[in-house]
Amino acid sequence: MTPATLHRRAVLAGLAGCATIAATGSATATADDPLTAIAAEADALEQLRAIVVVKDGEERLARAFRGPDLDRPVNVKSVSKSIVALMTGIAIDRGLIGSVDATLGELIPGLIPGDADPRVQTITVEDLLTMRAGLERTSGPNYGAWVASPNWVRYALSRPFVSEPGGRFQYSTGSYHVLGVVLATVANRSLLTLAREWLGTPLGIEIAPWTRDPQGHYMGGNNMALSPRDLARIGEMVRLGGKSGDTQVVPAAWIEASLEPRTRSPFSGDQYGYGWFIAAFGGVPAAYARGYGGQMIYVLKDAGLTVAVTSDPTLPARTDGHAGDLHDLVGSTIVPVAAEI
Repeated sequence: MTPATLHRRAVLAGLAGCATIAATGSATATADDPLTAIAAEADALEQLRAIVVVKDGEERLARAFRGPDLDRPVNVKSVSKSIVALMTGIAIDRGLIGSVDATLGELIPGLIPGDADPRVQTITVEDLLTMRAGLERTSGPNYGAWVASPNWVRYALSRPFVSEPGGRFQYSTGSYHVLGVVLATVANRSLLTLAREWLGTPLGIEIAPWTRDPQGHYMGGNNMALSPRDLARIGEMVRLGGKSGDTQVVPAAWIEASLEPRTRSPFSGDQYGYGWFIAAFGGVPAAYARGYGGQMIYVLKDAGLTVAVTSDPTLPARTDGHAGDLHDLVGSTIVPVAAEI
């Protein structure tokens, strides 16, 4: 356990018999109620801002401990990648992209720098989805130079190759930005317009404009703003195979393909599909979206659970730090009591 986890356990021990909270979807929850334990453990994480727990389609716990309220959009950082991945499935279903095997040379030939390595032409949609484009990544220590460049697409596609396309996982926001530009180009509409039409309207989510590059392309893979409840709606749609009510928002086959392990993160050790990390929490298979600082969507289909978390977006959330504490909250606290909430 991390020090923060040990601190949470101590906090919980001191709560017995004294705390009450208001939990959405139930009457007042007492200290003997598992919802109280979940809320108390979440509140003990100082970096965490809000949590929404949905069980079998019903919102069971929704609390904003600090920061904006549950319906206020916040920067969800790289959860944006998972959303762009969902939109890619819609684009393929609508025939705007032939398949995940379509290449940049076919889709955006005019945006590939003339002096780019010839291999750039062969990078596929799947390579971008799985962040295996092979190009030097534009995240981590390289992020600042990338977003300071005058042309983000050109800069990303001009990086040297560190592996062959389709090779090893290279976490890179630039790959998802290029993918977002692909979607906007083939649809001849902005990524914002597509997000609103394809996801916002059917899910009842208002999507505000977010960061754009110097050419006016909305950023693919970072800085979208969604509320904790919005994240939970997206997670529930994924848990239900792409459906929201009677509407098939994302093709069921795409959801299944997205949650199939295709590579592995060298940072967390977790597997990665199309925009979603794949792991198990409390022994239950899960898919999760992850953004800097601890913005999370956890989807645990076998447990009937969706958990959305927002955190301070200015602080790191490493797997051996806050992100690990969030994983522990889900796997060690929420999953064991899932049948009771």
